[in-house]
Amino acid sequence: MSESVYYEKPVLLDREKHRRRRVRASDSFGFARGANSLYLAAVEFNEAFKEYAIVFTKGSSGKTIPVVMLGLRARENLFVDAQDRWAGRYIPAFVRRYPFVLSQLPGQETMGVCVDEAYAGLNEVEGEPLFDEQGQDTPFLRNALEFLQQYQREYLRTEAFCQRLEQFGLLTEMNAKAELTDGRSFTISSLMVVDEKKLMSLPDAAALSLFRAGELHLVSMHLASLSNMRTLVDRLAERPAKMDPAPRPKGVKKP
Repeated sequence: MSESVYYEKPVLLDREKHRRRRVRASDSFGFARGANSLYLAAVEFNEAFKEYAIVFTKGSSGKTIPVVMLGLRARENLFVDAQDRWAGRYIPAFVRRYPFVLSQLPGQETMGVCVDEAYAGLNEVEGEPLFDEQGQDTPFLRNALEFLQQYQREYLRTEAFCQRLEQFGLLTEMNAKAELTDGRSFTISSLMVVDEKKLMSLPDAAALSLFRAGELHLVSMHLASLSNMRTLVDRLAERPAKMDPAPRPKGVKKP
C-alpha cells in the first residue's frame, strides 16, 4: 500500500521547527481506515498469520514484498471499526510506527526521520515532548527512532527472503473470487502466493538453504494464513452494500 494512505503531511523532523512539539497518545486508528493492505516484515509472520492473510505483491519500487490483507475493496480497512478501533489482536509494525516514518533523502543513501504533521495528536500542549529544554532528543523520541531503525533492519531481511522465493521460482499469481450471500462478489487478483507443488519439487540443497535460514517456517506460516481470507469475507458481509467506499477493485492496493 502507499504510505500516502496514512501520512497526509510527512515532513522531515526538524530540531528547531519541532522543538516544542509533543505527541499525544491516541487509541484511534482512523488514519488507517483507507488501507486495504500493508507491508509486513518477516519477523511479524509468527503473530500475523494467526488472524490475517499474508500474500505477496510488487511494491512501488518493483520489488516483491509481503503484505497483510485488510480488505477486499479499494480504500477500505475491515480491521478498523466504526469507532476507529483496531479490530485485530496483533497490530502490525507498519501501523505502530505512526506518526513517524523513515524516508529516503533525495540524492543520498541515508534515511531521514519524518513525522506526519497532519496527525491530530501532534501539538505543543499535551503528550510526550520530542525534544528537551536543551534541544536534545527525549527518551520518547529515542525509543521511536530505535523502533524505526529496527523496522528498517527487518525490512532488509524480509527483502532478502522475498528475493530467495523469486530465485527459486516459488511464487505464482493468486486469483480468487469472494461471493457474499446478498449477491455481491469480489475478484482478487494481481497478488502472489507460494506454489506448494513447486515448493515440494525444490532440489534438496535449495530446500535445506530455506530451512537453515528459518525461511521454510515463514513459507509455512504464509500458506497457513491464507485460510484467513474467509475472515475478510465474513467481515465484509457484515457491512451493508450502501457502505461501499468505491467500485470493486482489481486487487489490493500495493505498498
